[in-house]
Amino acid sequence: MTTLQRTVGAEVTRVEGREKVTGTALYAYEYPVPDALYGWAVQSTIPRGRVRAVDAAAARTLPGVIAVLDSGNAPRLHPTDDPELAVLQSADVAYRGQIVAAVVADTFETARQAAAAVRIEYDVDDHDCELTDGDPRIVVPDTVNGGYPGHTENGDVEAALAAAPVVLDATYTTPPEHTCAMEPHATLAVWDGDSLTLYNGDQGPWMTAAKLAGLFGLPEGAVRVVADHTGGGFGSKAVPRPPAVLAALAARAVGSPVKVAATRQQMFTMVSYRTPTLQRVRLGAERDGRLTAVWHDALQQSSTLAPYCEQTATPARTMYAAPHRRTTHRLARLDVPTPSWMRAPGEAPGMFGLESAMDELAVRLGMDPIELRLVNEPSVDPESGHPFSSRNLVACLREGAARFGWAGRDPAPGRRREGRWLVGTGVAASIFPAITWPATATARVEPDGAFTVRIAAADIGTGARTALTQVAADELGVGIDRVTLDIGRSAYGQAPFAGGSMGTSSWGWAVSKACRALAKRLEESAGAIPPGGLEERADTAEDVAARREFSRHAYGAEFAEVRVDAVTGQVRVDRLLGMFAAGRIINPRTAGAQLRGAMCMGLSTALHEGLEVDPRFGDFANHDLASYHIAAHADVRDIQAHWIDEHDDELNPMGSKGVGELGIVGTAAAIANAVYHATGVRVRDLPITLERVRAGLPTP
Repeated sequence: MTTLQRTVGAEVTRVEGREKVTGTALYAYEYPVPDALYGWAVQSTIPRGRVRAVDAAAARTLPGVIAVLDSGNAPRLHPTDDPELAVLQSADVAYRGQIVAAVVADTFETARQAAAAVRIEYDVDDHDCELTDGDPRIVVPDTVNGGYPGHTENGDVEAALAAAPVVLDATYTTPPEHTCAMEPHATLAVWDGDSLTLYNGDQGPWMTAAKLAGLFGLPEGAVRVVADHTGGGFGSKAVPRPPAVLAALAARAVGSPVKVAATRQQMFTMVSYRTPTLQRVRLGAERDGRLTAVWHDALQQSSTLAPYCEQTATPARTMYAAPHRRTTHRLARLDVPTPSWMRAPGEAPGMFGLESAMDELAVRLGMDPIELRLVNEPSVDPESGHPFSSRNLVACLREGAARFGWAGRDPAPGRRREGRWLVGTGVAASIFPAITWPATATARVEPDGAFTVRIAAADIGTGARTALTQVAADELGVGIDRVTLDIGRSAYGQAPFAGGSMGTSSWGWAVSKACRALAKRLEESAGAIPPGGLEERADTAEDVAARREFSRHAYGAEFAEVRVDAVTGQVRVDRLLGMFAAGRIINPRTAGAQLRGAMCMGLSTALHEGLEVDPRFGDFANHDLASYHIAAHADVRDIQAHWIDEHDDELNPMGSKGVGELGIVGTAAAIANAVYHATGVRVRDLPITLERVRAGLPTP
């Protein structure tokens, strides 16, 4: 084969772009399965209690209604480690919005009408849905999301704080947030005897298939998940959620294919959200800015059904050098829907608290906030003692400052004014783990010279399909037009979900290994291809396990310029600039889009998003896109994402790190710090509403 110019690192347009813009790309709900019926969930209207009776008489009289399911007649599922998936297995109600019944009908409209006609009687218990510190039921979990310990301690934090010349002690809060993926959760379930096919909006087809097989007591491989295209997920589709289980359960019960699609309103309680946090950050420092103590405590909530605890305080363990450190996660089990992953879980809210605190400490020290971060740069991971595979935060801060125009900034707040607008700038750092999981892939060449690469990856809009095509083409030494990348199917073998910013790093390793093996066989045969073609399969489990111990993270520095109305407190973001270090960038076009989109999402966190808990029921009052506000492109005039040329040989064959979540992590703190610089008003509670800013402004 002739070696062509390498495409990794080139701005390749999306290989599936034409399918998407012409509407031929198939999403879960659109697969043409004959005779599919429609399922509709009936959700609990109480926050806690038990279903006493289900009156489905009126629903069953409607023409086209096939079945009404509840905990008394639904097929039985096997025990699961995720109680959220035990759909219709118990009459107990743990939160408002939990699925308590379902209707199957011959049309979407009939199913919805019949579900509204089902009458549920409850035995209602007392409930508690308010996240407050001091609750005696609050616990410190042994581990939090990601398998990290819930509590860590190094040195004597309290003594170090008592002895420190400068101490900051502040509390920050973040509200619950919803993922708001463009494609609502949708599943089409088809049974063939004891084999199940799920057409599912999915971030991890192979992992979903394994979970559903266990749930239905089926052997490995008996469940096939198809997710050729998925319209976003932001973590909510990384594992199966109740709508997918309901579709499979209903199809099993009626013996026909069943479609289930959640409405936008249903998604606000049915498919997870980001937990609210109450964070107390204490920093002790010498007068030259060197940290002596870091104490980060995070209180969060979960449902009584499942004990999900986010890793909010983990960035404080590794971000800055300090001899004395303590981090604690505390969890309140309340009568509320179950939170789970949302883009950059843990790091996004946790770094808002830590990076806001670092800015406050810089102000107290009379020190430039970039310089404060530079003097606390660790030489090794402060928590593990492992060397960094690469850590270019300093370069991000310096290069980002130069591009942003940080030099000459007057540190005093409220000095720059343009008419009625107060203008300020802020900075914050970003961090996200560089994770790699085992995966399998196959690479095949046909007698006509066409290549097909198969892996159970998922492209949720990130451009993963394109990046993996580039990796495959380069390893095979051919143009990308000769490579077809086939993804989104669990049958292709083990592969992690598209989450944790580990997708391309994990899948790409397997694709690289399989294609390299195939290229070697072709080289050995002088390019001759037998009539049956050639195929190579690769598994990276041993490769991943054999990696040396390093602290692997991606880093960034984010800069914001805001203007604040001096009378109303309205905040507008004029500029966002991010400078990132994320290993080798496979495709600058798609990576840049991910980073800018994440930064826009961070802006949304900073200024707009917040679910309002209804104290009567524990669910959310603003459960639609009319009252839950998310940012759009018009909310920032100029947004730029840049990266340094980072080489890291301790990651994977491509030298790549994930970028999907890195961009969101520091944005909210950068904006909050810019608001302080513009006004002198420190807002520690997200979102930064005009009421919160105006409360600190001087009376005109």
